[in-house]
Amino acid sequence: MEKDFTRRTFIKGMAVGTMAGYLGAAGLSSTVFKNQLLPQEKLNQVDIGEIKALKIKVVSETSWYDNNVFLNDVKGAGGLLVNQYTIPWTCAGVAAGYQGSNLGGFSTYIEATLMDGKVMKIHFDTGWNPAWMEKRFREEGVAEKLAKKEIDFMVLSHEHIDHFFGLEATLKFYPDIPLYVPKGFYQEGFDFLKGKSFPAANAINNIPHRGKMTVLDSSKVNILYPGIALMTFDVPIILRVFGEQAFVFNVKDKGLVLVTGCCHQGIISYMEEVRKKVKGGEKIYAIEGGLHISPFEDWDPQYDDLIMAFNKYGVQKIGCNHCTGFITAEKMHKAGLPVIKGTARNMTKRDIYLGNGDELAIA
Repeated sequence: MEKDFTRRTFIKGMAVGTMAGYLGAAGLSSTVFKNQLLPQEKLNQVDIGEIKALKIKVVSETSWYDNNVFLNDVKGAGGLLVNQYTIPWTCAGVAAGYQGSNLGGFSTYIEATLMDGKVMKIHFDTGWNPAWMEKRFREEGVAEKLAKKEIDFMVLSHEHIDHFFGLEATLKFYPDIPLYVPKGFYQEGFDFLKGKSFPAANAINNIPHRGKMTVLDSSKVNILYPGIALMTFDVPIILRVFGEQAFVFNVKDKGLVLVTGCCHQGIISYMEEVRKKVKGGEKIYAIEGGLHISPFEDWDPQYDDLIMAFNKYGVQKIGCNHCTGFITAEKMHKAGLPVIKGTARNMTKRDIYLGNGDELAIA
């Protein structure tokens, strides 16, 4: 250790540490000093091909109904690092909930028209509360398509409760549906898929998945069909979940469309990875799904910089919902970003963004 630890040395060290801490906290969402301090990375882009058209239907973006009930469940169990399979989630007595349950769920139905005219039908996530999810699947025609095996495959974005614990509502109609999961699933997740239940967490699955399951590589862009790809991010998430994957579609004459579950990897990090790894990533046409910005309506000033950063990517349509806070959508509207409003039906609380039953079509 230097003996002459001067005031000047201390201030210099503090400045460097503060800057590192700021960039670490703000991540790529911060534009301040980014170009000066972060080296430009070489692009290594993959041509994923093209599709003719894309239609996205929000089946359920309602994770849970009462934020305070959810947070109290987590706090009572010991905090955000507790294993989600051990938390006694509240499923009765909630006035705002579905049949008194606080459990909702996230699920999206996607139709991608390939260049040869074939329509790929995709089931993206399966929600949380099986009763709520079955109701929504029936109302939006997803249940019928599952039962007739018209849906080509299912994708699980990540292992979180509100995207995965409603599994039985899907397998009831199509137990051998082909399935893609991201790298990072824990053994409990694979056991749940095989029919093991976790009663302590009100996670019940009595119907084992019998179809082909593929765990996708997180080191590359995974092309499923021409114009349809998945990217997996090795990111630690609350409630002891790890890894999330999200879609990249390339719509002819429009550009890239990103479809997310929660986007725990960060929406700017997601767009940056697409920019670097996917041909055409310099300009993203549309984004649909969860943005994971202030989901509990607790705004942090650095998010303002994040919203400003959207302009860099030339996004023409933003169909955000789910874990995108209402305050986030309000600020995006105020900033002039192209956030698409919804209809506020099927228990979606506001029309400020795409809600349950709303669609986004790109052709």
